[in-house]
Amino acid sequence: MFEPAHESEPVRIPDHDLDDLVSTVTQLVAESRKQGETLARLTDEQPPEQDGEQDETGHAEGTTPASDPEGSDAAATGAEGPSSIFILALDGKAYAEELATLATWVHHLLLPVYGREITTGRPWCQRWQEHPEAVARLHALWLAWQQLTDVDAGLTGPSTWHRDHLDPALMQLRTADGPFGACTTSQARPNHRLLASPEPAGV
Repeated sequence: MFEPAHESEPVRIPDHDLDDLVSTVTQLVAESRKQGETLARLTDEQPPEQDGEQDETGHAEGTTPASDPEGSDAAATGAEGPSSIFILALDGKAYAEELATLATWVHHLLLPVYGREITTGRPWCQRWQEHPEAVARLHALWLAWQQLTDVDAGLTGPSTWHRDHLDPALMQLRTADGPFGACTTSQARPNHRLLASPEPAGV
């Protein structure tokens, strides 16, 4: 029996769009590398020191940012937010910027290639940015993509990303009882509702 064309559209990429996809991937890789440099500065990452010499603040090299005096650059970084690249550790402007870059990757690479059809057993929410679990899992998936699609990851990097990161992440996100379980199962009639989280004991 002939299946309606719209049922297969989410899983196919028209040939004339492939060039655009390649261009998007190239741009995302470049942006990811730039962002990595920015994150390295924001998190005050330092190269490993070997000699135990003192740095310009008078502290032994290799000490943690917590040992820096108040008013130092490292202390200022810590005051602005947690020293972590994970999106849930960010807040304010840093969170918004990270989410915007993540959304570019999700909408221009992840969904066009791996989105598949939305069904009751495989839901998706167009407002995924409002689901904390979805944001966390997609961000972790994106971080892994940046590392494992870099040339330094070797020829097996992309395969490792698919096996160890993409497949488990999509399985958790798009399961019927996942974060989108109460959201849309139809692109024509979108629905959005956040699932209630367990309350802490004693509340």
